[in-house]
Amino acid sequence: MLRNYSNSRTLGDNIRLGTLTAFTAGTINIASLLIFLSFTSNVTGHYAILAAEISKGNWTQVGVVGGWIFLFFFGSFVSNFIVINFNNKSKYFAHAMPIVLEIICLLFVGIYGQFYYQKTLEETEYLVALMLFATGLQNGLTASISNFSVKTTHLTGTTTDLGILTSMFTQKKYRKNGELIGRAKLLMSIMLAYVMGAVFSGLTYYYLEFRVFYVISICLLIVIGYDTYKIHIRHFNTKYRYSRIYKKPNLFAYLYDKIHGIPKREKKRKLVFED
Repeated sequence: MLRNYSNSRTLGDNIRLGTLTAFTAGTINIASLLIFLSFTSNVTGHYAILAAEISKGNWTQVGVVGGWIFLFFFGSFVSNFIVINFNNKSKYFAHAMPIVLEIICLLFVGIYGQFYYQKTLEETEYLVALMLFATGLQNGLTASISNFSVKTTHLTGTTTDLGILTSMFTQKKYRKNGELIGRAKLLMSIMLAYVMGAVFSGLTYYYLEFRVFYVISICLLIVIGYDTYKIHIRHFNTKYRYSRIYKKPNLFAYLYDKIHGIPKREKKRKLVFED
């Protein structure tokens, strides 16, 4: 889900990444709307607010909203900066680190909101800013590693692209195009996951309140954990076989032997003239 990069990614990689991150984005957006009365998974509305505040000459609010927009931009910048600078060393580390940073931001919002939040305007502005930075990290990462195929924090472009594809499917020649069909599946999965995340957040917020951010963090941990499984657990036997072939003991071979037992080996046959 995170290891593969750009054109080496499969449709399945993008759908798994898109659905999980879109679910978290929908959850974040509705939670922030209910708590802070502000959207935090995209900045389209904030640009409109920025323009309105400029026209009114309310420069304090211009600074606040401009700062929010900048932090979303900066989150995307940080994500791609990490990817392009650490990708050659470790693709998994480069792609997982923005998610880790996002989890840290969301956990801070959850813990601060649960134990310290006094509902002041200043606190709200800072927490909204942190959440916009977190969603900028997520959107920048998914777009960067998928060659701009996956964007999950807003649905404007997704809905537009899906509408275009649907119109193309009115002609038979496009309905047989596997690439277009795959693209439509990806967009539909992102859209449905986002809506499901938003509904989940709306239904559970009144019970969980700020603890909803812990649930979101668990979803993001699943994104990271999936690739950990692929790298370490699924290739367990490969590590084992490597040690058996090259006679080089390692931890994986030791654990494999403990779990499955050391296989019995037949005695080496001797040739007659060796006696």
